[in-house]
Amino acid sequence: MSEQVQERRLSLLQATAINMTDMVGIGPFITLPMVIGIMNGPYFLYAWLAGAVLSLVDATIWSELGAAFPRAGGSYNFLKETYGKDNLGRLMSFLLVWQTMIQAPLVIASAAIGFASYFSYLVPLTPLHSKMISGGVVIAIVLLLYRKIEDIGKISVTLWVIVIATLAWIIGGGIWHGNMMHPIAHINDGLNLNFAFVTAIGFASVKSVYSYLGYYNVCHLGGEIVNPAKNIPRSMFISIIGIAMLYLSMNISVTSVIPWHVAKDSAFVISAFMQELSGPFAAKVVTCMILIVAFASVFSATLGYSRIPYAAAADGAFFKIFARLHPTGKFPYVSLLFLGGVAFVFSLLFKLSEVISAILAMRILIQFIAQAYGLILLKRKRKEVNFPYKMPFFPVPVYLAIALWAGILISTGLSMVLGGLTAIVSGTAVYFIKSKINKEWPFEKADAI
Repeated sequence: MSEQVQERRLSLLQATAINMTDMVGIGPFITLPMVIGIMNGPYFLYAWLAGAVLSLVDATIWSELGAAFPRAGGSYNFLKETYGKDNLGRLMSFLLVWQTMIQAPLVIASAAIGFASYFSYLVPLTPLHSKMISGGVVIAIVLLLYRKIEDIGKISVTLWVIVIATLAWIIGGGIWHGNMMHPIAHINDGLNLNFAFVTAIGFASVKSVYSYLGYYNVCHLGGEIVNPAKNIPRSMFISIIGIAMLYLSMNISVTSVIPWHVAKDSAFVISAFMQELSGPFAAKVVTCMILIVAFASVFSATLGYSRIPYAAAADGAFFKIFARLHPTGKFPYVSLLFLGGVAFVFSLLFKLSEVISAILAMRILIQFIAQAYGLILLKRKRKEVNFPYKMPFFPVPVYLAIALWAGILISTGLSMVLGGLTAIVSGTAVYFIKSKINKEWPFEKADAI
């Protein structure tokens, strides 16, 4: 069995930077008009608040588990610990890795596809050119990540500064325009608290939650975080609160210049916003900055996800080749190259609208709902586990998170839910075939009788 990475060199600042760059990406820029269109009213800001609330509630679960088990792989280790190392936990952690091999490249591809889509504002692209750009982004990210973790931490901080600067410029433009209070003052115009509104919030939250995903990226890098008991929870809460404030401010800023009923039909709403304020040159500059932000998101997401197959392989629960570390850089290069390769293929095959819902539907049941309930099981069965971070009002946040995630899952649509269930069923079948061959649980008990 290979040893996991033990060199803790990522500070709180670097961990937060990795989280926030993963969270922002191209998401809020491309989903902003989508959310407004789904809500179809000035009350679209509530969808962004809903995404922040869900993220904060869920982060209490990740914080308890991340601080208690700060190892590479994040959810892989959490599911193994919560459901048992020798039985059901093997199946649950295997399903997590099985899904990661599909949905992690989808996440990476979604940012790359979004990058190419927004690039077309600068230069008109044919479908072929768009695919070439999205694929090229994935290749560039893999090359950039093919190095030591301390160098990656420094790169992440630089990209994080660009992320903050971009959002600050957009928000500052609205403040300079002088009409920032208008969207807030009219947020409840035409609002009716009925079934239609709740349904709209559900569908819109699929898009807004997508833009918050990544607050837990630090847990995937748990074995490389300095003082993880404190820095893992802190980095998540700082990231979510900071990003929520930036998202809300950006939405308010944009709709203070471009009315919501116009913004909902604009694919390049941020570029149009900046052109309205400062002219075509400023619009092109902000578009370039958005592209850098999107690139930064792919960078952070790929970094975190590459540790999950590695952690499983190092634990003897996945193909041994994924446990290989680079001889000098000490990073899981096989896992990185594999996920990058699959993401490259996905970036050439899929459309962005198809990818966003698929990402959520595929990960909700195992990575969010099962993981949340697993925390309750862990606290019931293993009293000896030390939890450096303890969520307030346990277990209320756990049940609330499960209910909210179930609502988001339903809102992705029947076809996406069936797709997520299919991934689970197929992964379960593969696990039992593998267990039968290797005489692992549950077949090890049968053989012993």
